[in-house]
Amino acid sequence: MGMKKVLIGLSIFCMIAPSFAARAEAKSYEAKKETNGSIVADWKFSKEYVKSGAIENGNLVINDASKNGNDLELVTVGDSSSPELDGIMKWSEDDYYNLANVDSLQFSNSKKAPVGRYLRTINKAPINSEKFEDGFTIEAIFKLPSNFNSSLHSWMGILTRQGQAADINKMDGEKEILTTLSISNDKEIQWTSHPTNLNYNETNWSRSLNTDEWYHLAIVNDGQSTNLTVNGVSDYGKSIMVKGIDSIEGKGWNIGASEWGNELDALFAGEIQEIRVADKALDKKDWLIPDARDDQPIEGTNDKLPLLTNNKNYNFLFVPDPQKYSNMNPEIFDSQMKWIAKNTKKNNIAMNAFVGDIVDSNAVKQWENSLQSISYLDKKEIPYVMTAGNHDYANGDPYLTYYGPQRFADKTYYKGSSPSGYGSYSLVKGGSYEYLFLMVDMKNLQKDLEWSKSVLDQHKDKPTIIVSHDVIYPETVDNKTVAVESSRGQIIWDELVNNNNQVFMTVNGHFFGVTHRVKQNAAGNDVIQMLVNYQYDYRGGNGWLRLVEFDEAKNKLFFRTFSPFVDEMKKKERTYVDFEYLTNEYNLFDLDLNFKKRFNLKK
Repeated sequence: MGMKKVLIGLSIFCMIAPSFAARAEAKSYEAKKETNGSIVADWKFSKEYVKSGAIENGNLVINDASKNGNDLELVTVGDSSSPELDGIMKWSEDDYYNLANVDSLQFSNSKKAPVGRYLRTINKAPINSEKFEDGFTIEAIFKLPSNFNSSLHSWMGILTRQGQAADINKMDGEKEILTTLSISNDKEIQWTSHPTNLNYNETNWSRSLNTDEWYHLAIVNDGQSTNLTVNGVSDYGKSIMVKGIDSIEGKGWNIGASEWGNELDALFAGEIQEIRVADKALDKKDWLIPDARDDQPIEGTNDKLPLLTNNKNYNFLFVPDPQKYSNMNPEIFDSQMKWIAKNTKKNNIAMNAFVGDIVDSNAVKQWENSLQSISYLDKKEIPYVMTAGNHDYANGDPYLTYYGPQRFADKTYYKGSSPSGYGSYSLVKGGSYEYLFLMVDMKNLQKDLEWSKSVLDQHKDKPTIIVSHDVIYPETVDNKTVAVESSRGQIIWDELVNNNNQVFMTVNGHFFGVTHRVKQNAAGNDVIQMLVNYQYDYRGGNGWLRLVEFDEAKNKLFFRTFSPFVDEMKKKERTYVDFEYLTNEYNLFDLDLNFKKRFNLKK
């Protein structure tokens, strides 16, 4: 559904006139578009701006509302008489403000369809040759289809510049399109462009977006750097030393289509309300929607919450998949590790455990970024244990090079590694107990299985936490998130958890989101299972960490989600999603644990 702006204290009035605030904003939005003199092209996908023709006839032409002559014409792919074209492009009354007098254009293309439709700039449109060397602002108001499917809709283009890089000697032999604003297979926004001052492309990314939700996107270049924001949030920072958008003579722009090797590649599915292009970096106040927010913002607070409620209590801390930080936001990983190094003693953190996906891909720079951050723990002799994730495996076993058994050889809590080298176990004192951390590698689960069993057999008197990258994942049932075992998770439960009464908790990452459950083992005792992974949230996770406070006196576990990165932010830098603490039922909760009864373990 579209964005609804509700005035605090006027809820009763808004029930009578629900679109009052939205109409006021829409009016301001219309006026703003007409008065900005730097606008090169303004494509409003509304019947009001039809210049000639019709979708049904395949000859639609849409006026450039900026009156600069950058009109759009409809292009039909495949048999123009095919009945499959019906409904593949149509007008919609749905829009960002959910007002009846504003239209959008709905696309229902897919990769496997024999026919499709998109729009392109007319021949000799001035924008076709514009290189934007003094800067640019590209805005789009759009939403992804509710039936998004990565096999049908990945890498579909919202706005692309025709032509391939090799045609103007950009990275010889490269078939990649000059410039594209596309949707990845994981519903991230990708802006990749070949600037005029570089011989290669630079890329900006967003977080993973929701389907069937309106977004405002702005790509802003000031002649030196490019920044991409979605609903006012920049997830992965700026591309620097970027000037202009290179072009090829005789080539134009596509709306709703991407290319590869000068051929159409992926057509768009979803809705587009407007795309506007300016020839300079616009201030946020001049954007089409300067105050856009997500329909379902996260629940959180910046009021201080205690991470330790009693000095006799202790914490175990879990580091969710940091792969996006290693790749694009190393400063966030730094802030997490520096905070842990500085605050472990203050918060009685007995152990820190990484749940996997240390890097996003096998690039030396990413491994070095992760090493720089994690080394803060080594410098302060902070205990930590690690497991690999699916993104950490590559030829040559780089994970073992950086984080193999040799890294932990001098750490007294570290007691041994598995045959593959990827698994390990450690013993750590917490309160009245000595805990076993068993790190079970997902890729080598079967190879290391007998070793894992032997560790458990030798430590039946130790309360045990198993950490593996892949155990449970979230599903929505009756509008409620529930935890479900993966195939590997089923093996871990059957072989390592169910008949080993000392295992009272499993923790994993890998799957997008957070969830938890309590399941009974063969002895009828509770096992807590927890998924914690924020990699596809704002800025790749916004620095959120999961702490679990063990309170033996109250027989309670307190689960909290905290971001050192947001904590360090200046107030004026924070956006509407920047909370130090997440507070919904999946991020802030407590569970009962009768320590003496549950940990009455015998060999």
